[in-house]
Amino acid sequence: MILYQNLLNQITQTYQQSRIQVFQTANRELLESYWQIGAYIVEYEQKGQDKAHYGSQLLRNLAQDLLPLGKGFSHSNLARCRQFYVSFPIFATVSQKLSWSHHVELLKISHELERSFYEKQCIKENWSVRELKRQKDSALFLRLASGKDTEQILQLAQQGQEIQQAEDLLKEPYIFEFLKIPEPYHLSEKELEKGLIDNLQSFLLELGKGFAFLGRQYRMTIDNEHFYVDLVFYHYILKCFVLIDLKIDKVKHYDIGQMNMYLGYFAKERNSTGDKEPIGIILTRQKDELLVEYATYGMQSQLLVAQYQLYLPTAAELKILIDKINW
Repeated sequence: MILYQNLLNQITQTYQQSRIQVFQTANRELLESYWQIGAYIVEYEQKGQDKAHYGSQLLRNLAQDLLPLGKGFSHSNLARCRQFYVSFPIFATVSQKLSWSHHVELLKISHELERSFYEKQCIKENWSVRELKRQKDSALFLRLASGKDTEQILQLAQQGQEIQQAEDLLKEPYIFEFLKIPEPYHLSEKELEKGLIDNLQSFLLELGKGFAFLGRQYRMTIDNEHFYVDLVFYHYILKCFVLIDLKIDKVKHYDIGQMNMYLGYFAKERNSTGDKEPIGIILTRQKDELLVEYATYGMQSQLLVAQYQLYLPTAAELKILIDKINW
C-alpha cells in the first residue's frame, strides 16, 4: 500500500508540475507576443512613411483589419500593447509571473512608483486580478506611503510592503468596503465584528500578509473577572499574537488602557518560547491624535490605534492622501 501511494504521489506531482510549466510557457509567449505587437506599432509610428495617411486612426484601422484574428486585437487591447512596449522597452524587465490581465491593470496606473509597488505586491502575495483591482481602488499604496519620507516611499515602490516591526502592519485608514454596509449605516460593534468574520478572507487580505486567525471574543480571566478581546490573530512573520479591538465611535483613553492590559495578559499567560511581544491594534472610526499620544505616553507595549472606513476613498480623500506624499 505504501508503494502504491508513492506511485500515486509521483504521478500527481509530475502532472501538476507539467500543468504549471505549460501555463508559464503559454503566459510568457502571450506576453512576448503583445510586447512585440506594441513594438511594431511604435516602430511604425516613428518611421512609417504612410503614417500621415492613417494618423490618429491607426489603432482603429488595425483593430478593424485584424478583426478576423479575434478579440485580442481590439482597439483597447492594441492601445495596451503599445503602452506595454513603451513602459517596458526591454522585454527582460517584464514580470512573467503575472498574467496579461494583471499587466493591463498595472498599465492603468500612471505613476511609475505606484505601478511598481502594485507589481511587487502582486507577486509577493499572489494576488488575483480581482484582488489587484480592489487594492488599487482602496488606494493601498497611498495609504501605506502617506507619512513616509522620500527614501521610504522609494523603498516601498521597489520592494513592496516589508513586515519587520509592529508599525509595518498599519495601513491607515483600513478599508472595509467588502462588508457592503448601506448608507446611512447604523452598526454596532458586534455587527461589525460579525461582518468581518463572515468576510474573513477579504478581512485577512486587507490586514495584509502574515495574519492567521485564532478566534473572536477571546476570554481572559483575571482575578475571577472575565474580559474579552474582539479578535485574536497570530502573525507568523513577526512571530507574535496580534489582538484587535473594534470601536464604532471615537477611541477613548480607557480603551487604550484596556488594550494595554490585554497585551500584558498575553505576554505573561499565552506567549510560548520563541514568541515575541504581542501587538495590540485598536480599530476606530475616529481618532484624536493628541489623546492617543498622551494615553500611550511611557508605554513599553506595542499598541497601535488606526482608523477604518466602511467605503472606498472618495476623490477628496484620495487628494488628501496624495498631498501628504512627497513624490
